[in-house]
Amino acid sequence: MDNIEELFSKAKEMLFPRSVLAGHGVLSAAGDMCRSFKFKGPGAVVTGPTTRTIAGDKTAEVVEDAGYDVHVVETGPATTDNVKAVTEELREMKPGFLLGVGGGSKIDITKLAAKELNIPFISVPTSAAHDGIASPSASLKVEGISKSIEAVVPMGVIADTEVIMKAPYRSLASGCADVISNLNAIRDWGLAHRLRNEYISTFAVTLSEMTAKIILENAKAIKPNLEESVWLAIRPLIVSGVAMSVAGTSRPTSGSEHMFSHALDIIAPGKAMHGEQCGVGTIMMTYLHGEDWQMVRNALLEIGAPTSAKGLGVSDTDIIEALMMAHKIRPERYTILGDQGLSREAAEKLAVYTKVIEY
Repeated sequence: MDNIEELFSKAKEMLFPRSVLAGHGVLSAAGDMCRSFKFKGPGAVVTGPTTRTIAGDKTAEVVEDAGYDVHVVETGPATTDNVKAVTEELREMKPGFLLGVGGGSKIDITKLAAKELNIPFISVPTSAAHDGIASPSASLKVEGISKSIEAVVPMGVIADTEVIMKAPYRSLASGCADVISNLNAIRDWGLAHRLRNEYISTFAVTLSEMTAKIILENAKAIKPNLEESVWLAIRPLIVSGVAMSVAGTSRPTSGSEHMFSHALDIIAPGKAMHGEQCGVGTIMMTYLHGEDWQMVRNALLEIGAPTSAKGLGVSDTDIIEALMMAHKIRPERYTILGDQGLSREAAEKLAVYTKVIEY
């Protein structure tokens, strides 16, 4: 524990969303939220071709009804080139605020553009695929590899469960798996704290653990075509992002299971969703920590998230190679994988024992 002198000499900034609206039909309040923040126009909606049809145009209309001029900017995946193109297009428009409407990639692009232009933004998710809805970081493809980039926290979040329910159920299951993976992330963080004296925030750990437990306890109630399922999942996803803001790092939500996922992105790109891969990684890393990996596996099965190589659409060899590579992804971040990682024999034994691969 910190000594008294250290406690009184610390200074830390924590930034959170000022307003979070979650529930049925709350998209209609987008204009009111902009006015409550006293935004100065014009505004811009950053969205994708599909999400524009789902909610992008409607968001623009609602904000226009509140008296703002609103431009709509379409973009693609979260890549360096797309962030640059969107930022330059917005720079010419000179908006006073942004609304990121879409899945994780569109919100991530908006976060980075908002940071570059030094203007506020509102996060309007159309799916619940991962916990980046309210987090201070963005996931960006850099030379084909996913990188976590420091961005900005949204000033507001509008999570309309009616809209999110229309997204493929696979996205919601992936988001739930991503939140469940928090359990492993905080174990890794605790390990680094004990072995490497790494700073740890007990408040962030508590928030992160709480979100994972909410999903685990409600796993049987999270089913396709139920707006109530979205309601159960969306709040933990948002709070998971807040835990990162409290910590000032992604540590409470990203550990060895995320490193495994990023390794799999390199070895077998585009096969599975981020949260799905993190869920499978959590099964295996939970076993390495000596904890109840079968509980994690059973919860993922209840939700309908993958628990095996077959479920992820990758080969057994891909899983083994990713396990062997994972410790190299963020070498500065100490986890249960240690500095040397797993041998091929250990990786294969781990994956077979936890039923991720079957021989």
